[in-house]
Order: sequence, then structure tokens, then C-alpha cells
Amino acid sequence: MMSASKKSTAHDSALRYCAQPPRAPRAFDATVHPQRVRAITNSDKKWVNGTQLTYHMFSSTSTQVPRSWRGIDADLVAVRKAFDTWAKIGLGITFREVHRPEDAMIRIGFDSSDGSWSFVGRDVLTERNPLSRTMNFGWPLTTAYGADTALHEIGHTLGLEHEHQNPFAGITWNEAAVRAYFRNPPNSWDDRTIDWNILRKISSAEVKGTTWDPDSVMEYQFDAGLILAPANYSNGLKPKGGLSKPDKIWVASSYPGTKPSEALTALVPAKSVLLAIAAGETRTFSFKPPRTRTYRIGSFGTADTLLVLFEAAPTGNVQIAGDDDSGADRNALITMRLVAGREYVVGIRLYYAESAAETSLMVW
Repeated sequence: MMSASKKSTAHDSALRYCAQPPRAPRAFDATVHPQRVRAITNSDKKWVNGTQLTYHMFSSTSTQVPRSWRGIDADLVAVRKAFDTWAKIGLGITFREVHRPEDAMIRIGFDSSDGSWSFVGRDVLTERNPLSRTMNFGWPLTTAYGADTALHEIGHTLGLEHEHQNPFAGITWNEAAVRAYFRNPPNSWDDRTIDWNILRKISSAEVKGTTWDPDSVMEYQFDAGLILAPANYSNGLKPKGGLSKPDKIWVASSYPGTKPSEALTALVPAKSVLLAIAAGETRTFSFKPPRTRTYRIGSFGTADTLLVLFEAAPTGNVQIAGDDDSGADRNALITMRLVAGREYVVGIRLYYAESAAETSLMVW
């Protein structure tokens, strides 16, 4: 997203954009069938339903991080509002602000010299240092564009990529103009960053839907002369602002919420339960150990899955273990000592299965 410090004009040097850090693509063994790779890639950055995404914002009280990372109160309020906007869609995941960075999965800085960016989806978990960032805001969030920037970066954390890199968009770039525009201040990007954030086409397995959404909050605003085709955007592209209808549909289908009256299926030791879900879908189960001991929770069947164990708490689910068997010839397995009487939630996302009807989950 862009800074709103000035109105958009052709090659207006005041515009600043989200710059995703380039990351190496996931590598698969040559024996993994392309159909299976596509199914895994489609969902491997998405969270499992039941996840509570905890976030911490570095502020004036954060004395252990650089001063430049510390946000002002107005920007902190804008970020909270953006999380609330996503949450109001009614999702199967939740958000909670925490006061200690070591308790947070998402850690947010406000360094104006570092631009705006966020890790995508579960890539957040690869950054384990509690005094490191998984998201940064590089300009004020108190303008209309700033509010969209906050929504945009949280969208990345939910697993959304840049919409203009959607292969279904059919965009033909004026590459020379794009490179000249983004090489100049205030972005001052190198060619690798330009390729990664603008010119690169994302795999169709990684984008939302099968059509381009020019009004997505994940779309950039572009000035005249940067897009050659579609011709109706040669004079510029400006999203309407806020979450678009397709944005809301994508996130709701990726993380479907449950009604308060819908009880989770309870797991019983030594009794398997068929998953009965399609590729890309998730399912959550409850488990209350009858006695304290070490339990094994695992999937069965020729399938790729993400398995996560949460402990239910008054403030929301706390992730305590997980296993991802995708792309490997094994099944997901969690082995952990669980305490009698406590409430646990097991979440599982199915990436791919030779036969979904033959994939099951069991605790023993």
C-alpha cells in the first residue's frame, strides 16, 4: 500500500509501497507429484482454524528494541482497528494483543526508514527471536491510505499475497517505467525487490480465487504509464479502499467461523475419526484427557496435513505443539504429556489426500 503524504500524480516520488522481503521458494523432493505440490502450495501458508494469533506492538515502553521501531499511540490504535476489521468478518481464527513480545506470534515495528512489510501467513513462525519483527509500518497510519496499509499488512499475515501479482490479472507492465519508478526515492528499491513485489507472477495455487480483484486491499495504486494492459488501467489504477467483497469471501472461506451453538467433535482415546474434509479445508476437535499421561495425536492415511495442538484458556487457544507432514512420506504426529481435566483443541488442515474418505485422526 502507499503513503498518502501527497496526491497521486504521474511518477509522484512521494508514494511509498509495501515491500515484501524476498524469500526462497519451498523446495520439494523430485518424487512428490506436481498435483500434490500444487495442493500443498495452495495452503501451506494458511493457519489452522482454532489458531489465536497473538500480536505485540513495539511502543514507547519497549526499551529493548531500537527507538525507531517504537510506534506512537495513534498508529497503535490504527493497527488495533485494522485487526478488529478483519475479525468482524467472523473467522475461525482470532486475534489478541499481548503486552510481552515473547508471548506474541506477530511482532510489529514502526520504523519509518524500513518501509511497510509483513511475513506471509505461517512464515511468521520462522522468526523466533522475541525481539525481532514479523511486520513493520513505514509511514503514518492515521490517513485513509495508512488505514489501508494496516489492513494490507495484516492481510499478508493471514496468507494473502499482492493482488497485482495474480497471474489471472493479465497485467502487462511497462517494465522500464516500473523499474525507473521504484528505483527512485522514496522507495529506492533494487531490482530484486522490484521483481519480487511487482513484476513476479505468483503461482495460481497461491492466489485467492480465479479472477483478479483490482479493488482488493492487497492491490497497489499505480500511476499512469506503469501498466500497458489491460488498456483501461494504462492511465492508472486506484483501488476503492478498505476490504473488498472478494477479500472478505477469501478469508471467510479460508478460515470459516463456527456458530456458538456448534460443539466441536470430541476425540476419545484409541478411537479414530474420519476427517471428512476436502483439500485446503480445516477441522477442529476437542480433547479432554481422562488421565494425565503422554498422548500421541496423529493422522492416518496417504495424505499431507498440518496438525496443531492448542490448550484452551480463558483468553483463547494457546498453541503448544504442531507437526506438518506435507511433502514427506509419513503422517503428522504430536507426542506430548497432557493433563487430566484440562481442555485441549486439535486443529488439522488437509493439504492433499489420495482419498479424503480414508484420512482419519486419532489420539492414543
